[in-house]
Amino acid sequence: MERLLGAHSNAVAAGRPPVSGRTPRVLVRPVKGGVELRVDGTLASFRSTTGAPTGTVWWTLAAPVVLVTRARPRVLLLGLGAGSVAAAVRALSPAAEIVGVERDREVLRAARQHFDLDRHRVEIVADDAFDYLRRERRRFDLVVEDLFVGSVRRVRKPEGLLDEGYPLIGRRLADGGFAVSNTIHESPAVVRAMRRFGPRVVSMDVHGHWNRIVLGGCAVPDARALRRQLAAVAPLAPVLPRLSVRGWPG
Repeated sequence: MERLLGAHSNAVAAGRPPVSGRTPRVLVRPVKGGVELRVDGTLASFRSTTGAPTGTVWWTLAAPVVLVTRARPRVLLLGLGAGSVAAAVRALSPAAEIVGVERDREVLRAARQHFDLDRHRVEIVADDAFDYLRRERRRFDLVVEDLFVGSVRRVRKPEGLLDEGYPLIGRRLADGGFAVSNTIHESPAVVRAMRRFGPRVVSMDVHGHWNRIVLGGCAVPDARALRRQLAAVAPLAPVLPRLSVRGWPG
């Protein structure tokens, strides 16, 4: 989910017109350079039609997959949306095993119809993220937490995510695995929750957006080293000038 500074949406419904003049909750519309999905007014996914598969926020969420040393990383996406992070992960790690959890079936229908979701070879789980984490037994090299609730002006992390959800995420991390979170208003609380995964937490602020991407794990490089490693990956080179990378003191 991406939030532009000062932006909110006027969009056209995917699949059916507005009822009684109200804007539908799940919206798809063409925009310059691609197609976007909005949920409750907030930009949830973007598919480019001009080159790179998606936008800066989703590239940044996917970027830590390049830190994984396994030839076939196992990646869990909590809050799949229309698959923007999945598209970026697939571009960065073609052999990755990707599992995407999305509880909103209307979003999944829009993703398949307008965003070519199935092309990214994602194991799609239509379920609540907490319920999925409680029953899943596989471990993942990268867990991407992109979970939000609320309308565009009140968007926030789901209740219980930091106290209950993050311990569940920790149980699903492989040895040496990474967790990454898309934050808007709750970065310090997410950083505290990430401390359980390792001593170092690094964030990547996306210029022109409210989004701060927070990275944790036992093998997180420092901010300078992370920037160097990401810059060495060709698809990420255009993204780096749009990011401010910083470490969070313990």
